[in-house]
Amino acid sequence: MNTRMTRRARLLGGAAIGAVAMLAFANTASAQSAQDEPTEIDEVVVTGIRSAIESSIATKRNETSIVEVVTAEDIGKLPDVSIAESLGRLPGLTTQRLDGRSQVISIRGLGPDFTTALLNGREQVSTGDNRGVEFDQYPSELLGSVVVYKTPDGALIGQGLAGTADLRVIRPLEYGRQTLAMNLRYELNDMGALNAGSTDHGVRYSVSYIDQFADDTIGLVLGYAHIESPYQSERFNAWGYPEVSGGGPRVIGGAKPYVMSSELERDGYVGVLELRPNERLHMTFDAFYSTFDNSQILRGIELPLFWSSATLQPGYTVEDGMVTEGTYTGVKGVVRNDVNTRESTMMSLGWNTEVYVSENVTLSADVNYSNVDRTDQILETYAGTGRGPLGATDTIQFRTGDDITRFSPTLDYGDFNLIRLTSPQGWGGDVIPGGQDGYLNSPSVSDEMAGIRMALDANVDWGPVSAIEVGFYRSQREKELVNDQWFLAVPGGASAVVPVEFRLEPTSLDYLGIPRMISYDALGLVQSGFYNMVRNPNADVRAGNWYVEEKVFTPFVKLSLDTEMFGMPLTGNFGIQATHTEQHSDGFAARQLGTGISESIAVSGGDDYWELLPSANLIFEVGDQRFLRVSAARTMARPRMDQMRASRTFSYNAALDDPSNPLPNFPVYDPSNPPFTGGGGNPELRPWLANVFDLSFEQYFGRSAYVSLAVFYKDLETYVYDRTTQVDFTGYPPTGAVYRIGNYTRPENGEGGEIYGAEFTVSTPFDFISPWLEGFGGQFSISQTESSIQPDPGNPATPIPGLSETVANLTLYYERDGFQARVSNRYRSEFLGEVAGFGNGRTLRQVGAENIVDAQIGYQFESGPLEGLSFLAQVNNATDEPFYTYEAGDERRVIDHQSYGRTFLFGINYRY
Repeated sequence: MNTRMTRRARLLGGAAIGAVAMLAFANTASAQSAQDEPTEIDEVVVTGIRSAIESSIATKRNETSIVEVVTAEDIGKLPDVSIAESLGRLPGLTTQRLDGRSQVISIRGLGPDFTTALLNGREQVSTGDNRGVEFDQYPSELLGSVVVYKTPDGALIGQGLAGTADLRVIRPLEYGRQTLAMNLRYELNDMGALNAGSTDHGVRYSVSYIDQFADDTIGLVLGYAHIESPYQSERFNAWGYPEVSGGGPRVIGGAKPYVMSSELERDGYVGVLELRPNERLHMTFDAFYSTFDNSQILRGIELPLFWSSATLQPGYTVEDGMVTEGTYTGVKGVVRNDVNTRESTMMSLGWNTEVYVSENVTLSADVNYSNVDRTDQILETYAGTGRGPLGATDTIQFRTGDDITRFSPTLDYGDFNLIRLTSPQGWGGDVIPGGQDGYLNSPSVSDEMAGIRMALDANVDWGPVSAIEVGFYRSQREKELVNDQWFLAVPGGASAVVPVEFRLEPTSLDYLGIPRMISYDALGLVQSGFYNMVRNPNADVRAGNWYVEEKVFTPFVKLSLDTEMFGMPLTGNFGIQATHTEQHSDGFAARQLGTGISESIAVSGGDDYWELLPSANLIFEVGDQRFLRVSAARTMARPRMDQMRASRTFSYNAALDDPSNPLPNFPVYDPSNPPFTGGGGNPELRPWLANVFDLSFEQYFGRSAYVSLAVFYKDLETYVYDRTTQVDFTGYPPTGAVYRIGNYTRPENGEGGEIYGAEFTVSTPFDFISPWLEGFGGQFSISQTESSIQPDPGNPATPIPGLSETVANLTLYYERDGFQARVSNRYRSEFLGEVAGFGNGRTLRQVGAENIVDAQIGYQFESGPLEGLSFLAQVNNATDEPFYTYEAGDERRVIDHQSYGRTFLFGINYRY
């Protein structure tokens, strides 16, 4: 057996016992850099921060579109929960944190609705209710690189209006080496386990194996990544800040604070089989599969204050129009033990075939399929001193300031004899007599997509045109949301003592000034059958079910350029896509007939349309490694799928439909006050469209440094607004209605606006300053974005969601003789963010500015018996930066304030 086969056997044996693969994918960079400056040398595997930077720079320089790049080393060296944190460090990109983790990205001031995510160049389904891909579904360890296209080209399928993020798994034949990489990391949150039954530490491990067989005609990648990641938060939420009296000072109207303990468990698998049996045929099969379980325990006390029967006592303190200290009497608190869970599975399959017909002609076919199944449980359980007006009330002193309100209660909320399972406020009393004792919202989502792309690539000699690519893409996507919701009721309608077998140690709310509250296993209580469960019969729940289908056909052509203009080399491309979309939605129109009684009918709708999307990318080489890029394109973003739903609620007022009614407008129909009104989705909704222009100047210094200045301008032809229009309610109950034209509020395409900005980036090692600085380097970028778009015509001051006017990133690093260190800072100014609101619905809130600091240090053995072994220590969110939202532009009126603490990671990596 030869040495190569012996080594392969050892690698296969090691792969059988391992677990994660970031470092294994680390050096796609090196292969590309070597192509830039070909030299005949023995194989040298270069890893590390600088190698990652060089690879990213090489890809950015060689792309014909304006792109930003993260290579495997970047992601692997920063052991993030997902790739979103790494993407958030790229110029012009930023992220929004959810429960302490970056989950969705914004590109150039436009939120997740305007960004498309691809996996290996293929559109992906989403675990969310909409299209925006939640990046924590993808283990960073299993990706080779991510390319973010800021400008499209004619052959880029699934392009977004703001940009397109293409997540790429490594190709084994291109990688060209046998590799086994294993990773083990321990994770700890410094806030501790805030809730009984939770943990503050976790573990991550992964393994990947890459090899080539049969004289490098067969390539294989196998990867597995597992994560158990805890995260904690102290969360304050205010109902709002009403005026004490007309024009008087504002005071907190109610509070819903929690401590949250969560754990994310995810298993990700990737497989790639690459075949190149001869010079004529190249096939690649790749598969990605992940299971995702996220559980959250939330315990707190909801305190109805001004907006309740409680009384604000005289003698309160007012500062600058805000009540900062005072006392409420008659407070009836709702002790909450809540649980949120999400279980989802994702699968993505792809098969790519390339047939080299001749030296200049290639035929390609790419078939893909992906699907997601997701089920949530959003559980609320209530306890208090008694049902409705019964039971003791509290006298609570409060002090508002330092971002949250703190309380001094007189009741002991940790006493199981005092605090019982009940409905302290009588909420839901229209369905459950005396009020609901809890609520379970359990929506499920299914998202499925299949597509095929066929293309012909040919090298030509048509003057300035050096190549042509022509083809088509056809896809079909189906997404469905099933909206299951139940009221929970204590049997017999009385208050009940928490069963002993479900009791837990009390939970501390010291950060709010409340020493303790009762804690119990809420999910176990529900699963035991303790509560009576009553399905929510109301119209809005029935109308929450929907199904959306899209069929897309996109013929395209792309022409590549290689010529001269104005005495300068000119490369790039121009092309066009003609996209035809057929969209359809099924759902329910429902109306409330009375308490707990509703009726519904099946409704459907849809539309089809063509859009032409031309694009051009011109690259002028104005000097040595100096490029001027000019791009123009027409881009689009398809509307949110929940906005495309046919489902709706409606109401009918018989008094306005009776010609014998003595009102003066009868028998003449009054369009301003019709008998039918309603609201919901719009299955005829068209996409956002924009004409975009980009100008980028880039100066490269060898392989390791560059500086760039870019400006961009997007003219949105349309934007989606909620509008009230008149529609025909023919076919809706009741059957005897006379006047069928009514008012309907739904998303509509309206006037757009402008968004524009500038980006500056520099990336360089510091040894050009002095040899003493060898190993040191840095990256810095800053973006400034402005917009004239008014997403809420009724409130012109409302900004577009996701727009931070200033985004900046700074990374300083050191790497030499095996030592590695890095500190990174991500800054984004305030923005309008998408958060979960009442009933877990989508709510927009103004989010405060934030600085996120991460740091790491490590050492890698570069020779000797421990070669390939490395150690890593990292801290994420080193300054414990909070996430907070506020109302009416007043940062004192905090609605949400969440502190997540610091997360520490300690890891060992081995690469062979």
